[in-house]
Amino acid sequence: MERFLNWIEIGWMPPMAKLAEFRHLRAIRDGIIATLPLIIVGCFFLIIAFPPVSSLEAMVKPHVQDILIPYRLTLGLMALYAAFGMGHSLARSCRLDGITGGLLSAATFIMATLPVNLDDRLSKDEALGWLLPLGNMGGSGLFMSIIAMLVAVESMRFFKKSGFTIKMPESVPASVSRSFEALVPAAVIVLMMWTIRIWLNIDLHEILQAIFRPLGTFAGNTFLGALIPVIFIMLLWSTGIHGVAVIGTVFQPVWFALLDENAAAQAAGQPLPNMIVEPFFQWFVWIGGSGTTIALCVLMLFSKSSYLKQVGRFSIVPGIFNINEPVIFGVPIVMNPLLFIPAVLAPVLCTITAYLAFSLDWINRISIFAPWTLPAPIGAYMATGGDWHAIILVFINILLSGLIYYPFFKVYEKKMLAEEANSSG
Repeated sequence: MERFLNWIEIGWMPPMAKLAEFRHLRAIRDGIIATLPLIIVGCFFLIIAFPPVSSLEAMVKPHVQDILIPYRLTLGLMALYAAFGMGHSLARSCRLDGITGGLLSAATFIMATLPVNLDDRLSKDEALGWLLPLGNMGGSGLFMSIIAMLVAVESMRFFKKSGFTIKMPESVPASVSRSFEALVPAAVIVLMMWTIRIWLNIDLHEILQAIFRPLGTFAGNTFLGALIPVIFIMLLWSTGIHGVAVIGTVFQPVWFALLDENAAAQAAGQPLPNMIVEPFFQWFVWIGGSGTTIALCVLMLFSKSSYLKQVGRFSIVPGIFNINEPVIFGVPIVMNPLLFIPAVLAPVLCTITAYLAFSLDWINRISIFAPWTLPAPIGAYMATGGDWHAIILVFINILLSGLIYYPFFKVYEKKMLAEEANSSG
């Protein structure tokens, strides 16, 4: 065990700490997080359109398409909003203008989507002009939004560093000066995307989806696709690195794309295709926070150690709302050879039970993104469209994680009691 912990501290922690500070990964994380208010609002309209109470279905059925409009313009445009957020974040980290970075990223993303004209298929009275298809602007377009961010902001940085920008006199207002400074990279980006999409007829969305489709299949419907991220996230947390911020950033575009597919299938009245989406982990694995620590909080409330009891008291309420930094750093779990083991094993077991429950169709698949600060039973119930089995699974996983934590906790409690006795003596 000592050799393993030394390897984690010396061989694993330094490169992962550097990866956590990688500006492009931070930008992806920040951009996706920025879209969450719109995603949550859109999901509420999806709940209204398909209520979990059967008696309400007949009442809303004639109005379903109207109710779904906010969903289509929020969750259905997730990738466009994320492109702006990611571009804004990356530009600011590169000491460039954030708004310009966001706008150029969004423009790059839109330029990759070919508009269509349906006027020749409609009567003159029904002419609509040019239309922008929304099919690739939801979760399935997140990979294109990442590429758009990289192209736009790195172009801005290259031209500014090379001096190929239009510089205005100092007397010109800063906002006007920034606009002219972005003119050259904007022109190059638009020309490049126009050439790729129109003249070369290359569909970047289709290419990226073909490349990442195997990853989506692996991450969305396989046991290892659910288990591997959980293990790596907790290995990082054991060293004090925010595992979700590192590993989650890599997988979140996939999980949100799969969630978008489920939401679209729900809106179309079709079976939901994916089991493993982002809320799968939030409600059935990270109960109380990373490490499934809500069970540990309960154990600490009844601890004989005054220190652990105190930590349990101030961490139980945040834990109910899935905030567990008081536990991670207060107990601590970080670099703690006794509690680091159950902190990995508990989420692994919860992943196994949740995967079995979904694969056996005991629980409805997830199509709703509920706010992550909801207590797990409520969030799980909402995410699964009102399936009460989800509540049962949450409590089963809390019980199982408590059984895993208990023997390790008792050993650690004994150690703490000895230290408290020595300090008081």
